[in-house]
Amino acid sequence: MKVLGSLLLLASVANCLHFYVETDESKCFFEDLPKDTIVVGKYEAYEFDSSKNDYVNSNHLQVEITVDETFDNNHRVVSQKNSPIGQFTFTSLDSGEHKFCITPKHTDWSKRSKHRIFFDLAVGDAKPLVDSRRDEDVSFLTMKTNELLRRLEDIRREQQLFRVKEAGFRDASESVNYNSVKWTFVQVIVLIAIGVWQMTYLKSYFVKQKVV
Repeated sequence: MKVLGSLLLLASVANCLHFYVETDESKCFFEDLPKDTIVVGKYEAYEFDSSKNDYVNSNHLQVEITVDETFDNNHRVVSQKNSPIGQFTFTSLDSGEHKFCITPKHTDWSKRSKHRIFFDLAVGDAKPLVDSRRDEDVSFLTMKTNELLRRLEDIRREQQLFRVKEAGFRDASESVNYNSVKWTFVQVIVLIAIGVWQMTYLKSYFVKQKVV
């Protein structure tokens, strides 16, 4: 598995990997990703047809994709089971090593075969995007990635606006709390002064009345 990951690190993200696996066999590789990075992956899975002696499309084939954060106790961030030709997209929440695993599966669980998998991975803005074999795929996935980037920027702007509003609300709350404490302090002083005055007045009154 790690050999495959090393090969990916040596290659450009625009290059297409391909490998061979058996049904229900997982192939994994590793990629270091920075925080807040959009990742787009595309895959194609074919099944070996002995009658044609070639790898062909299969309507009974599915591909399971998983992505785990190895730096965070293998926390799973992607888990999908899709058609044999498809793609997935996610945003890395933290920097660190991510493990990508691909597993071909049959809808008929008893069937076993050999499969050829093509896999492309694009990280960040992904200008030279996935699957250099077909220009229309590059254009489509580039558009989708740029759209996701724009949405991410919108979210960041909204978060910044929320921070500004939160700061204003916090300042207003602190001002109200300060005024409340100050007013309470003034009330306590007034009550103490009134109490002292009453004690002095009553003492003077009782002295004049010769009570004390």
